[in-house]
Amino acid sequence: MTAPARGVRLVGTGSAVPERVLSNDDLVRIMDTSSEWIEQRTGILERRIVDPRSAGTYTLTRDALRAAIEATGTDPRSLDMVIVATCTGEMTCPSVACRVAGAIGAAPAGAFDLVAACSGFVYAISVADTLVRSGRSRRVAVVGCDAMSTVVDYDDRSVSILFGDAAGAAILEADDDPSVGCIYQRLQSDGSDWRSLYMPRRAQDIPASDAENPIRLGCLRMNGREVFRFAVTKFREVIEDALAASGVAVDDVSQFICHQSNIRIIDAAIERLGLPREKVYVNIDRFGNSSAGSVGLCLDQLWRAGKLPRGKPMVMVAFGGGLTWASNVWKV
Repeated sequence: MTAPARGVRLVGTGSAVPERVLSNDDLVRIMDTSSEWIEQRTGILERRIVDPRSAGTYTLTRDALRAAIEATGTDPRSLDMVIVATCTGEMTCPSVACRVAGAIGAAPAGAFDLVAACSGFVYAISVADTLVRSGRSRRVAVVGCDAMSTVVDYDDRSVSILFGDAAGAAILEADDDPSVGCIYQRLQSDGSDWRSLYMPRRAQDIPASDAENPIRLGCLRMNGREVFRFAVTKFREVIEDALAASGVAVDDVSQFICHQSNIRIIDAAIERLGLPREKVYVNIDRFGNSSAGSVGLCLDQLWRAGKLPRGKPMVMVAFGGGLTWASNVWKV
């Protein structure tokens, strides 16, 4: 029996960031760098970081989802599924999603974590759309969150200057209009180059080519040059593909919601694709790169600012460790 055609409505959003601000000047006090050097190479002026004694991925995820629930008036008991995109969960078992679903009173909703690094939120909201559109779920909560300050080695300048902590959440539900929701999605990866961006927990998992790297086990390691080259290329490719495949023109798009990786990567995409700067949201200067929290945080800030009008398409784009990349086009 064929399931009835249905759309997916983005009901609303929420986000959470730590109170503590870690500025470039703060980093200057603990490492050999300058505020100007960081800003020129990344576009970052400050980022938010958790106090690991009392907060982390779980608490940020919980608070972002509570904000979305409050903003939308959603009854947590009506959720069929909670999906959390993260690579910094405090525990593998139970998942962050299970703990958060319990904390907000969403039982017996299904719950699972999804790991796609910086691409995580775009992966997760695409999966959620598919669940709702197929009829398997009616209402799904999605959160992207990473507490990157807990997995970077602040003795390493090249990685630690980039990252901050944040969470962004969205609630999706079934709609009678089949034209609304995700009209195109692309979720892809190439694991052959995983060594460019990884977090080893065991010494035996470190490739011989990286054996002399002084970064501590459990912390993020990145080949900045390779990741930059990959990101600049994929950024352009996935936006071009999303627009062509969906038949949406740049002028039709309300906002391009892009992973906040590095301002130079974002600027390169704007210039090569001829995108209007007012349609490419940027908050990396204030929040840094928050990995899976990045796109969700941007989505919430744009939603609350009224910059994502109903009936207009928006485009989400991300790329990250794995290596992974993802894009989707939404009619909200």
